[in-house]
Amino acid sequence: MAQKWTPDGWRGKPIRQLPDYPDEAALAAVEATLRNYPPLVFAGEARRLKQSLAAVAGGRAFLLQGGDCAESFAEFHPNNIRDTFRVLLQMAVVLTYGAACPVVKVSRMAGQFAKPRSADEETQNGVTLPAYRGDIVNGMEFTAAARTPDPRRMLQAFSQAAATLNLLRAFAQGGYADLHRVHSWNQGFVAESPAGGRYQELADRLTETLDFMAACGLTSETTPQIRETDLFTSHEALLLPYEQALTRIDSTSGDWYDCSAHMLWIGDRTRQADGAHVEFLRGVKNPIGLKCGPSLDPADLLRLIDILNPENEPGRLTLIARMGADKVEAKLPALIRAVAREGRKVVWCCDPMHGNTVTSSVGYKTRSVDRVLAEVKGFFAVHDAEGSYAGGVHFEMTGQDVTECIGGAQAITETSLGDRYHTHCDPRLNASQALELAFLIAEALKKKRVGEVRRRAAIAS
Repeated sequence: MAQKWTPDGWRGKPIRQLPDYPDEAALAAVEATLRNYPPLVFAGEARRLKQSLAAVAGGRAFLLQGGDCAESFAEFHPNNIRDTFRVLLQMAVVLTYGAACPVVKVSRMAGQFAKPRSADEETQNGVTLPAYRGDIVNGMEFTAAARTPDPRRMLQAFSQAAATLNLLRAFAQGGYADLHRVHSWNQGFVAESPAGGRYQELADRLTETLDFMAACGLTSETTPQIRETDLFTSHEALLLPYEQALTRIDSTSGDWYDCSAHMLWIGDRTRQADGAHVEFLRGVKNPIGLKCGPSLDPADLLRLIDILNPENEPGRLTLIARMGADKVEAKLPALIRAVAREGRKVVWCCDPMHGNTVTSSVGYKTRSVDRVLAEVKGFFAVHDAEGSYAGGVHFEMTGQDVTECIGGAQAITETSLGDRYHTHCDPRLNASQALELAFLIAEALKKKRVGEVRRRAAIAS
């Protein structure tokens, strides 16, 4: 029997990646303030996402999860939110066309403020200070004042998350997501890129289809699915004082939900079965994710699944593989076989970003688009070989014209990284690169779909 769960039960467990707040009274005051704030999301929305993810787990939908590496206070602007939302819409259209199934859209927005670090401290020119852990914890500037963890930053993060969610809901439900606007999403530098050209052709075909549907009486006015879309939010549940403070009992079900986002995930650095982060997330009813790196043993994965999804509920647990391009085909099969052997119902999703980070010759942390694509291809190939369903992708991307990842059709080189390198943490795909990868994934999905149709036809004959 599992121990009875309480929202503060994690405090008695070993914990990693927790900032060292020097003023405990100030931390307690901020937590008390947050407990009185309204929820950012609602339990019913989280349940709706879980139902959509259950369709992904059953092979009837596809998960697109993407957004910023780490949201920042300095770059908070409605145009940035709009541009990232717009690219997610473009990617979803491309993937829907390829997969011929619903695409579940989950953003890394309105809460992705905290970042795990490989070391607690950073040294520059003989000076050692606490590592930067995201704007919700401390500042990026290398000064003692900025790097001292400040709990009041959680209040600013909440305020920014609330404003971001308000705008995302307006975009998703207020007409911006109307499929009749499919051409207007292709703006700025993306429209001039090779991926933008391909998207324009797809948009033309979609417009023809919409015109035909309108002639049949199916318009934005008669069919809400044409003018509206569902967009859910997610982030890594890393800063547990913040997560606990926003965890509430749902009045309709009596269950606990973490109301900071619709979906939360556990990172590869904090997935210890007896650790605080697993303890906290096992008790909330949100759909949750688990990052699966190359060091994860199949037996340990099954133990984590038992803890996090003991009822084997479809849509509850998404396994986000982040192996690296050179390890995915060696490390992933054993995990897939273990899950299949035990009959566990999960969503398999590919994060091709975190295992492919390198430092360039000019000193910038970067990622190669070719290696990102190679991991995606390896992920699909492994699932195809194992007879399992490759259910989603998880990208760090932005709608801005940044130069943080090398390669792609734009041919960003190491020497051009400094042109527009704006990330506060890890390098992100820009909008053109993200759309380019969406087309490549769509082609793989379409090929698999066509192959399955032919296989069934051969069996039937």
